[in-house]
Amino acid sequence: MFIKPFGSNRRQFLQATAATGVIAGLGPRIARAEEWTCAVSMRSLANPYHATFAKGAETYAKSAGAPFEMLVTEGNSEKGIADVRALLSRTGGKLVLNIDPNDSPDARVIVEECAAAGAFVVTQWNKPEDLHPWDFDPSYVAHMSFDGVPTSKAITEKLIESMGGAGGIVAIGGILSNVPAIERKLGMEQAVEASGGKVEVLDFQPGDWNETKAFEIMQAWLTRFGDEIKGVWAANDGMAIGALEALRQDGRAGDVPVTGIDGIEAAYAAIEAGEMAGTVAWDPAWTGGMGLSIAHATATGALDIAGEPHEHREFYGTGIVVTADNLAEVRGEPAPIDYSDYWGRVTGQIQYRG
Repeated sequence: MFIKPFGSNRRQFLQATAATGVIAGLGPRIARAEEWTCAVSMRSLANPYHATFAKGAETYAKSAGAPFEMLVTEGNSEKGIADVRALLSRTGGKLVLNIDPNDSPDARVIVEECAAAGAFVVTQWNKPEDLHPWDFDPSYVAHMSFDGVPTSKAITEKLIESMGGAGGIVAIGGILSNVPAIERKLGMEQAVEASGGKVEVLDFQPGDWNETKAFEIMQAWLTRFGDEIKGVWAANDGMAIGALEALRQDGRAGDVPVTGIDGIEAAYAAIEAGEMAGTVAWDPAWTGGMGLSIAHATATGALDIAGEPHEHREFYGTGIVVTADNLAEVRGEPAPIDYSDYWGRVTGQIQYRG
């Protein structure tokens, strides 16, 4: 654990000395923006959400004039951790990292490695509930997520509505130990329960966020359940598209509504075509860029993150339920991201449900 070196006057000390680029006790941490390597790590660029997340991070790094690195875990936790260690070594700890850990337990190892090296890290989506940024000040800058329970409940309600309010659904989840997968499944179950028995989950299977696996699962369900399937719920858009492709091959696309979560372009196109009932947009370009912006500002002394309240250290961003009714508005030209508006899209402190 890092101990705050300047006690209650740390904020004032930082403000008074950051311009010089040298702060006693922090050594080389406070330096020019271009001296810090910005890096992003995620599961797979084949996942459209992560591809946009990485692009958003790269856009920020270019705007800051900082070197940029991109790490891909390929769904392998050991690779993900090893790649971070190698980059910490190569940069001498002068690293600003925005990472979506492959699995929740990975976050603790990565945070400890970054803290020991003097790097700065923001985690996305996945971390253990008892791991908090303020326990590793200032290296563990923040944890960013979205509240998956109410948004998943809302999109499931749209699915049920598109089914006429009743019938059997099949549900494809993410990696079972991932926090967003757990939350999204809970939201789906709450919506089903609220139907008062009118909706039944015929089967639930984890698709591990993988489009191909979701396609194979859906093919098997079509054989097993046939016309009993009145709707398809998927925990992300990639898996929704995989399930939709199986429906297309079976001649049932458009007849069996599908919902996903993430707000990728393929989902928007399917909504426009009447093949999907909806999705939830997270704005991955914002999460990719803003995660680096907050960490980079901390590294360069522009932001005293240790002096910020907890709601600025573990927070939810803004999610939007997207259906045919608001698709054109959501799909329009995105507003430019103000990288200095760190908390502008924050909707509250993360709540842990045990």
